[in-house]
Amino acid sequence: MSRGEPDETPAQWHRILTLLADISLFIGTRSVWSSAASHHLLVAAIISVCYASILITGVLTLVVRGSRALARLDLVVLVTAVTLAYCALSVAHDFSDESILTTQAARELLHGHPAYGQPWPWLFGHSSGVAYTATVTGGYDFTYGYPPLTAMLTAPLLWIGHGALPETLVVNTALVLGAIVMWKMLPTPWRSAATMVCLGFGMIPTYARLGYPAVLALAFLIPVVMCWTRMGTGGWADWARAACLGAACASQQLPWFLTPFLLAGVYALRRGELGARGAALAVGRIVGIAAGTWLLINAYFIVTEPRTWLEGIALPITQGAVIHGQGLVDISLYFTNGSDRLTWYSHASMLLAAGLLAVFVLFVRRLGPAAVVLPWCAFFLSTRSQDGYYLLMTPLWLAAAVTVPPSAFATAWQPRVLHGRRVARMALVAALVAPSLVAVTVAATGKPPLRMQAAAASRTPNTIKTLTVRVKNTTGSDLEPHFMVTTGQGMSRYWKVLDGPSSVAGHTTATYRIEAPGGTFFLPDNGTRIRLRAFSPSPVTLSSQDIHLEREPVPAK
Repeated sequence: MSRGEPDETPAQWHRILTLLADISLFIGTRSVWSSAASHHLLVAAIISVCYASILITGVLTLVVRGSRALARLDLVVLVTAVTLAYCALSVAHDFSDESILTTQAARELLHGHPAYGQPWPWLFGHSSGVAYTATVTGGYDFTYGYPPLTAMLTAPLLWIGHGALPETLVVNTALVLGAIVMWKMLPTPWRSAATMVCLGFGMIPTYARLGYPAVLALAFLIPVVMCWTRMGTGGWADWARAACLGAACASQQLPWFLTPFLLAGVYALRRGELGARGAALAVGRIVGIAAGTWLLINAYFIVTEPRTWLEGIALPITQGAVIHGQGLVDISLYFTNGSDRLTWYSHASMLLAAGLLAVFVLFVRRLGPAAVVLPWCAFFLSTRSQDGYYLLMTPLWLAAAVTVPPSAFATAWQPRVLHGRRVARMALVAALVAPSLVAVTVAATGKPPLRMQAAAASRTPNTIKTLTVRVKNTTGSDLEPHFMVTTGQGMSRYWKVLDGPSSVAGHTTATYRIEAPGGTFFLPDNGTRIRLRAFSPSPVTLSSQDIHLEREPVPAK
């Protein structure tokens, strides 16, 4: 709307969207203020001003009469959200397992040392509070396992301090810039939605303050996904989108799963306009620019440490981490006593990703708008089915929903498969996703290979020092058990084997004496479910058993 035109009355849904974005800024702000009020009074004062901004904006959103005034309030909401994001960062930045490894990789890079393939167990000391990534081999992964861009951007900022601030500052700034880019690229009435999904709700900012490299990848993907149906049409915007895609893939592994869907969608769109050869050239140009950007970022590591670099960026796929998450893997983790076919969850995830991509190609005119959501469905079946894999990319869902309408795919090319036969097409879709469902069924219906009985060997009224575990191998394969005890969701640290064989032969029984991590396991309140778990690496299996250990009453003096 130009300044000479009359100011229109804003749509009611625009007011509501602005109000929702304003309200979303309340989430998590009190805890940040509480931390600041104790040690950072200036930050607490700024947050109080932000509270006033939220309240005043809420009133004005409902009473302003013109679209221009409401658009200015959208900007006020964005500025308030950015201010709160940096206030939270100043008092609540902390290490996570991902950020502590990234920061150390940045230090090594700055000093000219190898960044990949180097274990740094001292970073995960007892006092650090950083979670361990346990593997089925009975150990932990202490090496850097991400593409290098986040570490490269962190290295110049290490002079700020030795804590988590340099890396989390990079990630938070990337999130803020991504939110601003999305805000600017969205149509005016939708702009507050960008503020809400990127900086409101407390979801993505929490991951940013923990320094997750995936947030940097998200920031680079935002301009790629915005109006992504224009990719392949040429021009500087096309080059910029392709370069951002390459940078995203050099930041974290999640964009690797989105890229095939975007390229398939671009090919279908451009083939409908330019034919097969023109579409292939358009996609080839995008791939070339993205790959060139990716190679440029990774060039130093490819030259100096090619083997460890390749192993490092593939580590999340190959490391053999123990199962964890909120997906179907919970069947074996919580609802049954384990499975001797855990690798089939990984097979199911890959099969579903391939099946969904095939379905997307075959029915791109219908599924095109969902290109940025479909890839994450595969993680619901994986062995590491964590909600971060879903929610960290949710701003992209909004970006595509607003800027990629279904009508954009009306002329897209798609194979003429069973044209006009609805039932047959549905049967084809079912056939493409059925292998993944079969694989996950195979995994979930597996039986725990080890039968275990445990009793406390050394304890105090409220703690356990050692357990005696009697293990029977019900399979014909030799299994190498690694034990841990859990009291809730997620995994804990492994218990040390003091006595017992390295493996249990098929159809035999063995007895182990195991010691708690740090020498002490504190018993939870009576009635809490305590699970003894045993992982084996070859084949990858999980056996679980509830054990009954309760606190004993302390004798009166």
